[in-house]
Amino acid sequence: MASDTRDRILDALETVLLERGVAQVTLENVAAAAQVSKGGLLYHFKSKDALLAGLVRRLGERATTQRDEAVAAGTSVAAWYLQTPDITAHDDAMELALYRSLLATMRSVDAASPDEIQRTLDEALASWSDNLDAEIDDPVRADMIRLVGDGVYLRALLGLPPIDPARYRKVVARLLAD
Repeated sequence: MASDTRDRILDALETVLLERGVAQVTLENVAAAAQVSKGGLLYHFKSKDALLAGLVRRLGERATTQRDEAVAAGTSVAAWYLQTPDITAHDDAMELALYRSLLATMRSVDAASPDEIQRTLDEALASWSDNLDAEIDDPVRADMIRLVGDGVYLRALLGLPPIDPARYRKVVARLLAD
């Protein structure tokens, strides 16, 4: 029950960020959107900064879950990292949830305490990097995969046109070639 309320609060925070913007992120607005009292919100998140850090933490958890499922299905960590987000695939709730979390996190950066949000974001990104580094022997190649994956996802988050799919498949094939 507590995790349901916590998730409902974080879902509400995402909605406020995505639909109304960072200026409207107040404990009162998020509590109202989550249909909990302000005290109920504060039970789970002691401050606005803790709430925003919780959003980033959940982003990391969602990415880890998606990565682990992809690896269990036979996809390499590098191939998972290089995937293009497809939020039009309505049957992939996990991809949509990850996309929403990442977009909301990007919109929250200016609203948070630089220390807490940055530390939480650094931890999530370090986890992704560690997994790539563990799989790829060449650190430069791991960095190239990381940078290309970050760029492709950022293009999608910003609503920019995707790279030509055939050409991108060639990029991925070259990066994944041993």
